[in-house]
Amino acid sequence: MSVPVLEIRNLHVDFKTRHGVLHALNGISFSIARGEVLGVVGESGAGKSLTGSAIIGLLEPPGHIAGGEIYLNGARIDGLDFESMRHIRGKKIGTIFQDPLTSLDPLFRVGEQLIETIRTHLPLDEKQARARAISLLADVGIPAPEKRIDAYPHEFSGGMRQRVVIALALAAEPDLVIADEPTTALDVSVQAQIIEVLKKLCRERGTAVMLITHDMGVIAETADRVAVMYAGRVAEIGPVRSVVQHPQHPYAQGLMGSIPPLDQHPSQLQQIEGSMPRLSAIPKGCAFHPRCPLVIDACHQTQPELRASGESFAACIRAGEAA
Repeated sequence: MSVPVLEIRNLHVDFKTRHGVLHALNGISFSIARGEVLGVVGESGAGKSLTGSAIIGLLEPPGHIAGGEIYLNGARIDGLDFESMRHIRGKKIGTIFQDPLTSLDPLFRVGEQLIETIRTHLPLDEKQARARAISLLADVGIPAPEKRIDAYPHEFSGGMRQRVVIALALAAEPDLVIADEPTTALDVSVQAQIIEVLKKLCRERGTAVMLITHDMGVIAETADRVAVMYAGRVAEIGPVRSVVQHPQHPYAQGLMGSIPPLDQHPSQLQQIEGSMPRLSAIPKGCAFHPRCPLVIDACHQTQPELRASGESFAACIRAGEAA
């Protein structure tokens, strides 16, 4: 079997506070193959973005990796020094964030920013880098790229800025792209265009993609597999069609049940009672048990591990009964 582009093994991320240690990620494990899109979904506070930050080495203090391993193309990257990670972030890992204005410097033309990134990581001179920058802008659907390359970020619409950010993320031909809520700030029609651009470019280049979002529509349209996170753990992971249509974990079933069907007109959407626990108050056993309709006594004591259920893997001792 080929080595996955990204492999995470039993990742733990802790935050040391004056009130004690908070366990933000508690044993995350998954992998992403070349050319594959893994969607990561869950409520706010589930640990989706934190997982992405841990991978690229940008955890905000006092957060730190307390255990586990992260591999990129078979080489371990957690624990590398700042300069080594800085090189990997540009050359091997591209990032796309929710707000393109946080990724683009408003004082510099988009071409200058693209050319700087390209020349930092690829052995190209100024003329070659500019030609590559124009080509990238054309690839992501920027009209008249040879002219727009000299424009400033504020001269682009929100959707066009996000296309520039995608071009920036792909500038050095990375093996992995981490896209954190890349379409949230955009209207629906532009979301569809950005999704199509991301899928097309990454499939053509064989790039692995970790797509972090709370939008199941984006996941269903874009991802090959989906990981459902809850309270710092993976609750279920499997093929996107299987998880959407036949969820095995009660939490995944609740998430999918909250999506309104297009062929029906329900008077009320399904909802999951309660809310995500605070990091300082994660219950013993299965973290989801206070909200779970299938809870039994063992759920209060046992923290279940991922096990095969249907076409997926679910961390539930009653996995499959939800389906």
